[in-house]
Amino acid sequence: GLEEDPDSGLSLTIARIVQRLKGSSLHSQLERQARVSLHKPEIRLESLKEDIKDFLKTSGWEKKLQNAVYSELNVFPSPCHPAAPPEHMKEPLAYMRKAQGSWEKRILKSLNSMCTELSIPLAQKRPVSEQKELLNKWNEMGTDEPDLSLFRPVYAPKDFLEVLMNLRNPNYENGEHPSFRNHLGLIQVPLKVKDIPELKEDFSELGLNIGQLGIDDSAQVPPEFFENEHVRVGQKVLAEQDSAAAQQYVRQGCPTALRADLWALILNISNQPEDILYYEQLKSNVIQHDLLVDSLIYKDVKLTASNDDYYFVFEDYLYQVLLCFSRDTAVLEHFTYSSATPPRSYIRGKLGMEEYAVFYPPNVNYNSFILSVAPLCFLYHEPSKLYQIFREMYVRFFFRLHSISSHPSGIVSLCLLFETLLQTHLPQLFYHLREIGAQPLRISFKWMVRAFSGYLATDQLLLLWDRILGYNSLEILAVLAAAVFAFRAVNLMEVTSLAAAEAVLADLSTLKVMPLLQIFLFATVT
Repeated sequence: GLEEDPDSGLSLTIARIVQRLKGSSLHSQLERQARVSLHKPEIRLESLKEDIKDFLKTSGWEKKLQNAVYSELNVFPSPCHPAAPPEHMKEPLAYMRKAQGSWEKRILKSLNSMCTELSIPLAQKRPVSEQKELLNKWNEMGTDEPDLSLFRPVYAPKDFLEVLMNLRNPNYENGEHPSFRNHLGLIQVPLKVKDIPELKEDFSELGLNIGQLGIDDSAQVPPEFFENEHVRVGQKVLAEQDSAAAQQYVRQGCPTALRADLWALILNISNQPEDILYYEQLKSNVIQHDLLVDSLIYKDVKLTASNDDYYFVFEDYLYQVLLCFSRDTAVLEHFTYSSATPPRSYIRGKLGMEEYAVFYPPNVNYNSFILSVAPLCFLYHEPSKLYQIFREMYVRFFFRLHSISSHPSGIVSLCLLFETLLQTHLPQLFYHLREIGAQPLRISFKWMVRAFSGYLATDQLLLLWDRILGYNSLEILAVLAAAVFAFRAVNLMEVTSLAAAEAVLADLSTLKVMPLLQIFLFATVT
């Protein structure tokens, strides 16, 4: 049958990518180049196809096409059975789809009730005078002090954790699932997660005998020797402009000076004129329409920036990126393969007409968004490029931290992986914390949901995100969370309450990510 034939899956994938690239600006540029090349002397009619191929190779267009295909492969899920209904592409497990659906309804209800209470619409056109004013202060929105006391966050991480704790697979009671019977964590759904031997294999480049950026005292090689060599290789990777090579390279960390360019290459972001134009269009949409979420974004940025000196300097960037993001319908395309479905709101007076529909980003917990944009501000200073990088990071990775799914990088799997690692490798600690009512996940959940942003020192956070990009996976977040518990285990064994355990883990800003990961994965006796 079809299931056994790997080629049918492959040809499906190829067909889908061809379909996706057909509409892209890269496709029209390639066509234009091919037509131009027809007038070149080195292109002969008798060997037309080969000559054009050679021309595209030598002129660098073939690389661009390769990177585009590679980028599609990284974002798309592996293809389902051709007969599978479309919602399977989003999420194969029905109970997960259902849970995500009811979570979205709850968020939308919360938004709508806020609108009713404050008697403001979800969306409305701004009066011209207000449009002018906003345009004038676009680059210094942080100086504004609107009264936002009435707006409340739509949900907090702990509300989301409650929802995940209540997930159950209706097909069997936990008791019937032999391998799951002894899982004593908060997450009660049986998803397959990796054990340390599998993780070692997946993250083999993080091994103890391999050079890493972010490790100061490797016994094998003096660090500056490795660093100089690594920078040289990195420059070569950039010169080659090959996304796949860049992704492999950053597994050992990015030299600070090359990081912005390497990440852009992996994410296949080149900031073309049409991308800049697109950003300008989003900006004009922000200026013309006032959304309820604008006030929520505003409030969250204010809270985050004022509580964190790090991010205070980027306040204006944060508004620009998030306000534009809330208007970006291209992000919607992505919801065909996420378990989430974005809610819509209509500009008043134009009900039902598609082009007036404004889509609400499906995660209205802007605080986590802000924390995922802020570190990128250290790398990108040009708003349209910063915006594209954030958007790509969101559709590849961060959306998985805010939606309920069975994907290995989804938040449910990460929670389960974290709990399983602790229960298996630090059973005494795990039982102790559980006994005193300090379930470890209650503490680590916020770290994972925010990809550690706002918890680690920035240089350490960027070294961690290098590896997320390098492995195209968020599983490393769960490994790091477990490693932090392992690192503070002695102190944690002495606490007698959740509050005391939280205090031991309150400050992660001095932690060094790479040594923690290495010790946990490669120096733990399994």
